[in-house]
Amino acid sequence: MVSLRGGGVAAAVLVVVLGAGGCSGGTLGSGGPEESASGAAGGGGNGGGGRGGGGGGAALAAVDSLAVKGRAPKTGYARDRFGSAWADTDANKCDTRDDILKRDLADVRFRSGGCKVSAGELEPDPYSGKDVAFTRGRSEVDIDHIVALSDAWQKGAKYWDASKRIALANDPLNLRAVDASTNRSKGDGDTATWLPPNKAYRCAYVANQVAVKRKYELWVSAEEKAAMKKVLSGCAGQKLPTGGNPTEAPARFHAN
Repeated sequence: MVSLRGGGVAAAVLVVVLGAGGCSGGTLGSGGPEESASGAAGGGGNGGGGRGGGGGGAALAAVDSLAVKGRAPKTGYARDRFGSAWADTDANKCDTRDDILKRDLADVRFRSGGCKVSAGELEPDPYSGKDVAFTRGRSEVDIDHIVALSDAWQKGAKYWDASKRIALANDPLNLRAVDASTNRSKGDGDTATWLPPNKAYRCAYVANQVAVKRKYELWVSAEEKAAMKKVLSGCAGQKLPTGGNPTEAPARFHAN
């Protein structure tokens, strides 16, 4: 859901390892990724979009650590069960949305100070592979929850206390700035039902979903686990992303 040339995420946001180039792995931390997604290799076998060949790496190995259960009913789900949108859980005086825009956009411009992002560029958008401009108020950029909140609700989050749900909704590990139109085709899909059209990004995307579900102890369906393995088996040496925020939000935040 690219390199940063306009600012950094607050120091409270820990280093996040993401695989650019579809499979190779990289670092996404306070200063932006070490390499651009535009350096990704072309599509590979099994829809993985990686460099081909066997292997997988840490991300593939981590799939087996995920519990497998059926999808629970969506009954009771609402966005506000995960708190108000884009809460400043890391207390850097910028909301989560602006933190992610600063991290993921190039040529960042600010409305005032160093917080409210007014414009920037996705170069390229990881989901579609195309360059996308961001302009506040008429944006073509969304901040995607890599593990959709509705999907999380149906796979464990329904049973959490509010602080953990708020943490998931605002964790940089689970967030990515992406092309809005491509993102909206995803809905609340998991790996079994939706993958980025940009095949070169699929290894990194699926590894990121595995990392979030492992960190928050969310389960996967049998179909989802099989799809994760199918993609990651074609991603030689794919790293497992790490970092992000704590899995409990500060007590000052509340959710319905």
